[in-house]
Amino acid sequence: MSIINTYDVIVIGGGPAGMMAAGRAAERGLHVLLIEKNAVLGKKLSITGGGRCNITNAEFNIRELLRHYGDAEQFLYSPFSQFDVQRTFKFFTDKKLPLIIEDRKRAFPETQKASDVTQTMIEYIKKNNVTVLIDTCVDGFKMLNGKIVGIITKQGTFIAKSYIVASGGKSHTETGSTGEGISWLSQIGHTVHESNPNLVPLVVDDVWVRRISGTTLKNVGVVFRQETKKISKSGNVLCTHFGLSGPLILNSALEVKEMLKNGVVTGVVDLFPKDDVGAVRDKLQDILKKHQNKTLANALREWFEKGIVDAVLESFSHDVKICKAHSLEKTVRNAIVDRMKGIPLTVTGTMGYDWAVVSDGGVDLEELDTKTMRSKLHTNLYVVGDVLHIARPSGGYSLQLCWTTGWVAGDNVGKG
Repeated sequence: MSIINTYDVIVIGGGPAGMMAAGRAAERGLHVLLIEKNAVLGKKLSITGGGRCNITNAEFNIRELLRHYGDAEQFLYSPFSQFDVQRTFKFFTDKKLPLIIEDRKRAFPETQKASDVTQTMIEYIKKNNVTVLIDTCVDGFKMLNGKIVGIITKQGTFIAKSYIVASGGKSHTETGSTGEGISWLSQIGHTVHESNPNLVPLVVDDVWVRRISGTTLKNVGVVFRQETKKISKSGNVLCTHFGLSGPLILNSALEVKEMLKNGVVTGVVDLFPKDDVGAVRDKLQDILKKHQNKTLANALREWFEKGIVDAVLESFSHDVKICKAHSLEKTVRNAIVDRMKGIPLTVTGTMGYDWAVVSDGGVDLEELDTKTMRSKLHTNLYVVGDVLHIARPSGGYSLQLCWTTGWVAGDNVGKG
């Protein structure tokens, strides 16, 4: 399809929110141009969720779902009443991409391939005759008498009746998500909040973490402390060469980052957050009795994988590690349990934008009519997806925000 300069709608950004907005607007019969700076659509979408794509969170109760969006909750009831999680399931299932639900209600494509989600969205916009312009950097809005009259690119100026900004935040900058759309919106009068890494791994100063890089601590509890402040979370933790990542850590990062402004944050990992000390002592005693002729280290490896055993026994002497299970003194057994219930952590910082799963920051929701995602400052402008100032945890909440706001903008753009 040839490119012309005048359209009903121009969508800036070929990610999940942009493709949803463009596809829905075109489905309604509007003439739509989608502009993408990368050579392909959905570059970041295709790598999300470790390449599996956590497409949404299967919380079908809107009130419960929106509690995960913090202060933005009050603004999101209207858009989510129009396109909720059930609509997302139906949208993809109708397009022959069924979803499956895993732990913590995380939903993934049944194929376990993020690229299949991207391809489904590309087929959606193609079916509805969206004109796509790739490898095209937008330089900003063309203004006339305070009104948006065009989009300026190096290929020329493109004109439309309405515009949808879906250019993303600043996470995974290697995919082109550099937050420039937030700057354009600031230049035309919108209040924008500074973009900061939100869901981001933590840097720790503990040798045991680096020694077991690649090990996942499953269903653990972590407590972060700084003076009188305390954060408690439970879930999975991934140990890396620089520190800690995984769902529990990512969902703690925003609060921990605030604490880090006042210095180092300490903490502990509890391998048995649902059990008290007495219960864990009983479990240890059962393991030691069952494997009484093995060394302590080998007996524990019948219980945990090697990396976790190494973390538990790091502070114990070599003699203790090679001691037969039946010969362990009570004081040593109790010390091992204490370690299992409180492996120490020292958090010194967070990783930067390049490691962020989501960055918050963006347009203040007070300046948008979230029933339509239309700007209150410019009647022909809509803002969706990661350009919005909304903090959210990992677990499918970010992509659901993209599907919802993209669809709502596409469904309402051009209605007057």
